[in-house]
Amino acid sequence: MDLLDTLTAKGLRRELPTREEALAVLATTDDELLDVVSAAGKVRRQWFGRRVKLNYLVNLKSGLCPEDCSYCSQRLGSKAEILKYTWLKPEQAAEAARAGVAGGAKRVCLVASGRGPTDRDIDRVSDTIAAIKDADEQVEVCACLGLLSDNQAERLKAAGADAYNHNLNTSEATYGDITTTHTYADRVDTVAKAHGAGLSACSGLIAGMGESDADLVDVVFALREIGSDSVPVNFLIPFEGTPLAQEWNLTPQRCLRILAMVRFVCPDVEVRIAGGREVHLRSLQPLGLEIANSIFLGDYLTSEGQAGQADLDMIKDAGFTVEGAGEATLPRHRADAAAAASEHGCGTATPGGCGSAASGAGTAADAADGGHACGSGGCGPCGGHVPAPAGEEADEARTDLVRVRRRGAGTELAPNA
Repeated sequence: MDLLDTLTAKGLRRELPTREEALAVLATTDDELLDVVSAAGKVRRQWFGRRVKLNYLVNLKSGLCPEDCSYCSQRLGSKAEILKYTWLKPEQAAEAARAGVAGGAKRVCLVASGRGPTDRDIDRVSDTIAAIKDADEQVEVCACLGLLSDNQAERLKAAGADAYNHNLNTSEATYGDITTTHTYADRVDTVAKAHGAGLSACSGLIAGMGESDADLVDVVFALREIGSDSVPVNFLIPFEGTPLAQEWNLTPQRCLRILAMVRFVCPDVEVRIAGGREVHLRSLQPLGLEIANSIFLGDYLTSEGQAGQADLDMIKDAGFTVEGAGEATLPRHRADAAAAASEHGCGTATPGGCGSAASGAGTAADAADGGHACGSGGCGPCGGHVPAPAGEEADEARTDLVRVRRRGAGTELAPNA
């Protein structure tokens, strides 16, 4: 298939595909699906080998958010029967983090509901980061606290944070249909603030909210433009009690096409399967690992994932290995650029991404030396409904697969990591 040959060659050279090529991936048929997965898998293996990075979520503060993001079970007016609690103490959060690290997680993602942190909140999170790093200094810590004010990213960096998550979620053109209490530009500004402080930018999307193929391509191109080092791909979990509760627009095959499109547009970036993989990919999750090089271990913010041991078994059975603490996630060319940005600050994100090559061939040495995102998860899901693509039936509502989290952080029960 000429399209896939072209996209594979471009991915191996770190060359951006055209929008038309990205759209064509989403329009492929089920008969072509395994070819699409195989082509994206060649790009994934070039830059990330057969390693899978594990990430673990700790929900520091759950529910009662003043924002109105339509996808989110923690939103203003949500009737979803989720856990609600205020800030965990640093020692409680550190204990929760240890469970994920013991299960093989390399990165701990500290998430708090709300519009954005106060300066006192930054102090709380800084103390939590210190408690986690005191137990294991190799653990990566990513904060996800909402919109950042001036100097807050710098304070998180000084406290030991490695990354900051703030998802763009969907295209700029449709963002106002999902959220009215803040703007798409607000989100881009926060990612720029994180970059400017030398934090690795983690920013992704939510699929399945009724968006068009063009919306998906637009947001992924935007994520490459702002220089996201890690792209969480969330698949909407339609929680009862939220405005998008009836939006069941995804099939396992469409999820794989979306992941492949993201990989072709962001060939040398960490692509993470985030919230909703168990609900929408289901038995095809192992095929997702052929494309993405990162997942969340165990539960999400307000929903339960599959058991942590099941995740580890899936990785092993599919012929992959868990990425170790001493292994670099990003290919050498991106890791070097990220290190320089961390030391000096990257300033405003630039086209092609901070430190990433806009074009030009990657080398075998890149792959050999280190190349080998609140709502439903990620830190992620965000409207109107459009029909499923031609020839593709949308899923029936599988509410039996949507389970509210009742264990782990904020409860008396142990997590499933």
